[in-house]
Amino acid sequence: MPNQWTGKGNPYTRDEVRARLQATLTSQKAIIAAGAGTGISAKFIEKGGADLIIIYNSGRFRMSGHGSTAGLMAYGDANAVAMEIGEFEVLPVVEEIPVICGVHGSDPRRRMWHHLLKVKEMGFSGINNFPTHCIVDGHFRRVLEETGMGFDKEVEMVRLASKMDLFSIVYVATPDEARQMAEVGADAIIAHVGTTVGGSIGVTEASCSMDEAVERTQAIINAGRAVNPDIFFLAHGGPINTPDDVRIVLDRTNVQGFVGASSLERMGVEVSLTELTQKFKSLSRL
Repeated sequence: MPNQWTGKGNPYTRDEVRARLQATLTSQKAIIAAGAGTGISAKFIEKGGADLIIIYNSGRFRMSGHGSTAGLMAYGDANAVAMEIGEFEVLPVVEEIPVICGVHGSDPRRRMWHHLLKVKEMGFSGINNFPTHCIVDGHFRRVLEETGMGFDKEVEMVRLASKMDLFSIVYVATPDEARQMAEVGADAIIAHVGTTVGGSIGVTEASCSMDEAVERTQAIINAGRAVNPDIFFLAHGGPINTPDDVRIVLDRTNVQGFVGASSLERMGVEVSLTELTQKFKSLSRL
C-alpha cells in the first residue's frame, strides 16, 4: 500500500494503517501482529507476512532468556528501551510493514505528549500501551490507581495519540477497559486473557481455560463494538498460543486476528534453534 515515504522503516498515517488491516480482512485473512525484540526477529517476521510489528520493552527481556513479565518490573526504563530497539534494531531493517511502539503510558516522568512526538518523529506508525497495568490486579493494582499510575493514564495516552494521527492498538483485560479505550479513539483492541502459556520461560498453567478465554474475548469485543463498530479486535495470551489455538478463537468469537509476542518470536527461536542444533549434533564422524 503506497504512502508518502520511501526507504526502510516507512512510517504510515493512522488511516493508512487502518486501510492495510482492512485489506487483510477483505482478502479473508486474519490480522497477525507480532512482537519483535531484535532486528533479526523483525526482519523474518516481516518476511513471514505479518501485518504489524510491535516493539515493547519485554521483547528485550524475552530474547535475553527471561520471562516477558520482566517488562512490567523496575528493571529498566520501558519507554527508553522501546525507543532504542526501534531506532537501532528494528526500524533500520523493516522494509515495508508498519512498526508500532510500545509506550508506558503511566510513566510519571514523561510529558506524554512530548514523548509521543518523539515516537512519531522516530518513524513509528502507531503506539501500543505496554507495559500495561490492565494485567495487574489485586492490592497492587489498587495502589497504582490510588497513587496516580493507573490504567486511566494509558487511556489518556491513547487519546493524545489519536489526536496526533498515530494508529493505536491497545491491550485491555475487561469489557470496561475496552469501552474506555474505544471512547478515546483506539483503532484496535487486543483482548488480553493472561500470560502466554508454554515454552521454557512461559507460565506452566494458563490463567483461564480456552472456554473462558473465548467468553472473555467476546465480552471485550461486544463492549468495544458498542462504542465504535469500526474497531479491529484481536486475541492474545493465556491458552491462545499456537495457530490451532487461534483457529479456535477465530471460529468461536468475532475476533479478527491475533497478537503474538512469545507465541511467535520466543517460541519460534526456542523450537528452531533446538531442532537445528540437534540436527548438527546428529552428525557423526566417519
